[in-house]
Amino acid sequence: MRDTRQELLMEAELLVRGRGYSGFSFAQLAQAVGIRKASIHYYFHTKDDLAIALVAAYDARYDAALAAIMASSADGLARIDAYGQLYLEGVERRLGCLCAVLATEFDLLPESLRADIARFFAKHIAWLEQVLREGIANGTIAADIDPARAARVIIATLEGALMLERVMAGGDGFRTVLDGLKKSLEPGRD
Repeated sequence: MRDTRQELLMEAELLVRGRGYSGFSFAQLAQAVGIRKASIHYYFHTKDDLAIALVAAYDARYDAALAAIMASSADGLARIDAYGQLYLEGVERRLGCLCAVLATEFDLLPESLRADIARFFAKHIAWLEQVLREGIANGTIAADIDPARAARVIIATLEGALMLERVMAGGDGFRTVLDGLKKSLEPGRD
């Protein structure tokens, strides 16, 4: 049986990640899913409602991915690498991070969506801080790293590399950035 709501979310995410929040219309979304434009309103009354649902679904997928990374290894550098691989998928598909794309239009968004985006990034910063603290404790991250500062640097680096390498060197360029980031966190680095 067709799950139209899920199809709308999947297609809308691709449109937003590729064109931005203001860069797509319900008409384009309806065409992509193969339904009438008015039918979208059955599932999402407004574009803002759709965007809130998009962020919630994206956030839930990331929650699952972050939990899987934590469960797969205690090695801090391996966890950072796995986290970076999530961004690499976007680079290879020439899509931005949904929340970063939305953040570029932050002033145009409703307050509730702004809060959701801020929570998304705050959660990732907290997760990275935990990864770094645990990595320092088990010797897989350099002991002189400040987890709070480094977590923000990691997010900024990966988000920036995602944007840059979508238009420049693609996956190879992103891997170079990710490798440099990991080297800056290695124990015994120069």
